[in-house]
Amino acid sequence: MINKTVNNVQEALEGVQNAMTLMLGGFGLSGIPENAISELVKRKVTDLTCISNNAGVDDFGLGLLLQQKQIKKMISSYVGENDEFERQMLSGELEVELTPQGTLAEKCRAAQAGFPAFYTPAGYGTEVAEGKETREFDGKMYVLEPAFKADFAFVKAWKGDAAGNLVFKGTARNFNPNMCGAATITVAEVEELVPVGALDPNNIHIPGVFIQRIFPRRELREKNRTTNNKTKKLGMLDKNGIAKRIAQEVQNGFYVNLGIGIPTLVANYVREDIEVEFQSENGVLGMGPFPFEGEEDADLINAGKQTITALPGASFFDSSMSFSMIRGKHIHLTILGAMEVAENGDIANWKIPGKMVKGMGGAMDLVASADNIIVAMMHTNKRGESKILKKCSLPLTGVGCVTKVVTNLAVLEVRNNAFHLLERAPGVSVEEIQKATEGTLVVNGEIPEMCI
Repeated sequence: MINKTVNNVQEALEGVQNAMTLMLGGFGLSGIPENAISELVKRKVTDLTCISNNAGVDDFGLGLLLQQKQIKKMISSYVGENDEFERQMLSGELEVELTPQGTLAEKCRAAQAGFPAFYTPAGYGTEVAEGKETREFDGKMYVLEPAFKADFAFVKAWKGDAAGNLVFKGTARNFNPNMCGAATITVAEVEELVPVGALDPNNIHIPGVFIQRIFPRRELREKNRTTNNKTKKLGMLDKNGIAKRIAQEVQNGFYVNLGIGIPTLVANYVREDIEVEFQSENGVLGMGPFPFEGEEDADLINAGKQTITALPGASFFDSSMSFSMIRGKHIHLTILGAMEVAENGDIANWKIPGKMVKGMGGAMDLVASADNIIVAMMHTNKRGESKILKKCSLPLTGVGCVTKVVTNLAVLEVRNNAFHLLERAPGVSVEEIQKATEGTLVVNGEIPEMCI
């Protein structure tokens, strides 16, 4: 047995220097190597390029390095709730390379596996593909993405042994397994360091060959603690009404991906007599409702970083496998939000240039591969301007991919370069919908009210 144990975090970070490229696991604050990050802050290393799905929050995780201006470049899929990250990006203080979440995971896995590059459909037709090689396979366009090159990878595991074997817990797995062995040196911090032989070989997620250093340290911090206090019944035209209508689209035997925001509410309204499993791209299949007070687990969250539960028969997996489910078309229905949808099915949901950049997260991967995409959104913005358009004005997330849109006013089917009005919200007239819709609206016959 080759002993990978080091005495402390200081030894674990030996050799880290200015201007290095670092990989850091985690999703939100779940599964982040927080002790390694704290040591990086103390060492005051600068000009770092950090590869991580997001950058924590302002006062925790990578947000601490951003506060001290130690990061020169962030390679992420999501800016999220980190205001300092967004501020530095918009001001030009920080170089940022936004990458679709599935592509980010696969660039890590490619480095781990020794592949120099790979083709993916995610991002084709958007600014993400600009300047990159594209190629057609079987009638579909793909973008060539190079594997990452990094000096150190810092990961967080639930249990590990001196040989470097690792076991992850819940959705804290996320990007961590994909980053193991994807850099010159991989450092694992574990909540519990157990004797060699204590881990069942059948249950080891990452074998020690991918790990160079391991040390024990535990600190859990919940992100967006969300509990179930029984859903309050609200009006039909709010976000719950939209979710309730979309739930009618879920069919028996479906695997369904739920995006953040309104889509997470859909699970509350699915009929109890059908069998369905909800997938969240941060690594869970069989997602259950929000936990009750006192039952939250910081290692079990959804894509919106809210604490959740797992139903009997649920499974957890890394980010690369999660997007294999999506890219390989094993998910029957994708439900996500949007800022704009165009009459040809284009969608924009991640950026307002110069004002707001939240990142595409997993949306570009989802819309590039899914065949059945339903958008949950408000029909107009706060100024009363239509978000159902002839052509998207914001940077695209995906091209010609949306099949149906459910808003606070209507149910619309997208086909033949037009929005076909299927249903109207209770008490809303066809004329009101027409007035609120900039894109081509097709109205055939009597339009029924939504049955909610």
